[in-house]
Parts: sequence; structure tokens; C-alpha cells
Amino acid sequence: MENDLDCILRLEHITKEFPGVKALDDVHLSVKKGEVHALIGENGAGKSTLMKCIIGMYKPTSGKIWFDGNYIEDYSIIKALHLGISMIHQELSPVSEKSIMENIWLGREPKNKFGFIDHKKMEDMTKAVLDKINLEISPRILMKELTVATTQMIEIAKALSFNAKVIIMDEPTSSLTEKEVKQLYKIIRDLKKENVSIIYISHKLDEIMEICDELTVFRDGQYITQRPVSEINEQELINLMVGRDVTQLFPKTKVELGPVKLSVKNFSNEKDFKNISFEVREGEILGFAGLVGAGRSEVMEALFGVRHKLSGEVTLNGKELHITNASSAVKSKLAFLTENRRKTGIFPMLSVNYNIVSSSIGSFKNKIGLLNNKRLSEESQAYIDLLNVKTPTAETAIENLSGGNQQKVLIAKWLLTRPEILILDEPTRGIDVGAKAEIHRNISTMAATGKGIIMVSSELPEILGMSDRVIVMHEGKITGNLINKNLTQEDVIAYASGLKNDFS
Repeated sequence: MENDLDCILRLEHITKEFPGVKALDDVHLSVKKGEVHALIGENGAGKSTLMKCIIGMYKPTSGKIWFDGNYIEDYSIIKALHLGISMIHQELSPVSEKSIMENIWLGREPKNKFGFIDHKKMEDMTKAVLDKINLEISPRILMKELTVATTQMIEIAKALSFNAKVIIMDEPTSSLTEKEVKQLYKIIRDLKKENVSIIYISHKLDEIMEICDELTVFRDGQYITQRPVSEINEQELINLMVGRDVTQLFPKTKVELGPVKLSVKNFSNEKDFKNISFEVREGEILGFAGLVGAGRSEVMEALFGVRHKLSGEVTLNGKELHITNASSAVKSKLAFLTENRRKTGIFPMLSVNYNIVSSSIGSFKNKIGLLNNKRLSEESQAYIDLLNVKTPTAETAIENLSGGNQQKVLIAKWLLTRPEILILDEPTRGIDVGAKAEIHRNISTMAATGKGIIMVSSELPEILGMSDRVIVMHEGKITGNLINKNLTQEDVIAYASGLKNDFS
């Protein structure tokens, strides 16, 4: 074993088989002490399976795991924790009604001589671990009162409380603002100085290029390569991930824009947004940009009737709409792909078929109210084929699909309602680069058929690559209505941060 002194974690010839599926096929991973090591690949590449092997949730079918130069037998979750391996999951799940200190020491609470929990000692222990990440906050605050960013910092503190030598971070910036991301980067750099190793999983290639030292690429459950980040560029990385040259990440079709389809005037509610006015033309992709908290999603939710609006007028093809709930929005030919597909999008345990028809289920009933399953299956399969949804069968539970394919199923669901306006809120969040290109192609195709598309995105390259025009919001108000011609990220950021305002 060469370089054992430098290597904290090494996995060799790891294979993991499930009934009928080989999720990992003879893969390797080598992580040095005090490095940030990116693990990247498309959804379905095997990253999650490997992480579950590392933290002891899965036992590999074959292969060996070495930690700090020692071969580890009888690997388990307890053994991984004992060695100093912790994972911060993408979906944070704290015990919200308990305090910070109770969450950090859950199941490991210090006891006094009478066997009761020693709250004073637990508070002191919590302060000590929070000091390691320079987080000044009372250990007694309830988790439900914290922001997503602070909750994530608490998860890092919890990992350190186990004396972690390796911390796995799964999509750690997916819900963070730019300022919070910089704070996370600082913590990561401080952890490196303490010789803690980070395994960093992210679909955001700019993050990987900035914060990571080394990277390992997986594709279809197989190891592709391991390289220093300094020796590779983003385009090479994309090609390694998808196994083909993805030069058209934003395949925008040139469309002759038609007349105004949707008009929104003086849209307001009590606290989230004020005097929002915009138009969407036939065949247009209208991008909505802004920082987290700008009010973009809130406007879309109110437009679709799932959030209260105080005032405003909405017209479609010149006819005023009176939308009071999601059902009336669908009847008015609006569709809404929400930003959180797990919470407000998919029905996880139901089949792909039933997820696709879920918003149109009434149209598949016969005269006596029974479902026409034959027509339902035919329509569902047509959209599976149209959007190239990768699924074993249409009866497969949607929770077993990759994130990109779940998102395609949700797009299919809304297309089946025959909408004229399609609202897409973060349509490619948490999706690998290959699936992004496909979804962008689908969006462009929908616009070419004459639909009006509203696309909310926090990813500026996506906004600039796909939009005909960009609405920028800051603190609940529109600050810019910009034609996307020679528009730069710097331009959009200036409006999003309030430095520029065309309507002040």
C-alpha cells in the first residue's frame, strides 16, 4: 500500500450488487489527509451507494476498505463513527423541537453522578464544538428557529463532536445564499488546517473547481478517473461524467415570439412581494433571477393560487383570470413545477404512471367514474418516450428513479394538463449535467410549440443560457426587466443585490 501515511481513506475493488442491479462495479477511492476530495458523476453513477458503503449503511458485495493505513474488517455504521467518519446529508433532518445541544449529543448526553442528563456540561461541550467552526450561537436555541445555513453548520459541529477525521458533504450549498456559501468555504478551509478530510459531492462544477483539491469521477457505477482539480477544466470534467461531448448545455431554439399570452399587473401580497408587473409572450422563456429571499417563488405560488395575494390582475390571452387555488389554476391552463420535487412534487411510493396522470386524473374516468387504465397507460408511456424518461417500467415507483428522471416525470405531468403557461421553479436543481441538457432541450421545445415559459433559477448560467428576457427581483420588488442580449452575470447580480434599479 503506497502512500499509506498520506492516505486517510482508501476503498479498493468495491462492488455492490442488489437483486438484478450492479450499483458499483470494481470502483476505487483514495482520500488524503486534510484534502477536499470531490466525488462527481451523473445521478445514478453510484455516488450515493459508495457513500453508504463508506458510512457502513451498506456492506459491499466485495472489495476492501482501509482507514489510516489499516484494513477494516466487519465494517458497520458504529465502526465508521468510531473511526471518525461522518456524513452531512443533502436532506437535513434535525429534531426541530429540540435544542442545538440536544441535537448534537442526541443519544450521547453527558450524565451526572445520579444518572440524569448534565445540561450544564452538555452546554459547555456544545460551546466548545461550536467554537471550532466559529459559530456564536446559544446552544439552547431550538433547531426550528434556525435558518437552513445555520442548521447545516450545526450538522458540521455534530460531525466534529464525533472527532471526525473524514466528513462527507452531500450537495452542501443547494439551499445556501452566496454569503452563506462563502462562510461554508471558510469552515472547510479551517477544517483542512486541522487535517480533517472532506468528501465533497456537488453538481455545481464551479464549486468543485474553487474548493476541491482532488476529484474522482464515476459513471454508470464504474470508476473513471482520479485527478488533481488543477489539472482539469470544466468541459473535460463534463465529458468524463457523461461519456460524451456535451457542448450544448443550453440548447436554446430560436423562436419567433408571438403576442402577449400572460399579463400580470400590480401583483402584491402582505409581506413577500409588491407591485409585480410583467408579461409573457407566446414562445417566450422569461427568466426570473434574484438572490434567495427575493420573492421569486412566492410570486409564482401566488400566481398559481397556492399562496395568498392581496391585489393584482392576471390575464391570459386578454381574458382576466380569477385563480383561488391550484385546481382553478390548472383549469385556467397554468402549470407549476415547484422548486422542491420531494416535498411538493412527486408522490414517492406511487408509480411513474400515476405521477404523470396525477394532475389530470379526472380526464381518465369513464361515465361511471372508473379509471380507463388502458388509455392512462398509453398517454403516460407517450410522455415517457417524448421526454426520454429512464425507468425500468412505467409501473416503477418514482422514488426509485434518479433526480433528473423524477424531474422529467413532473414535466410530463404538467404537459399532460395541456397548459398554455408553464412555470418552472428551479427546474434543474440537484440534477446532473447530462439530465440538465435534456431538460433544457425539453424546455426549448415547449417554447417552440407556442407555450409561454416562466423559469425561476438561482443558477445564472441557466438564466442567461435559456431566457429571452430576464426579470430580476430584490427584496420583493422588480428591479430589472432585461432583454437577454449581451447580458452578463455581473449585470444580473447588480440588479439582484439592489445596486441597480430601473424602477426606483
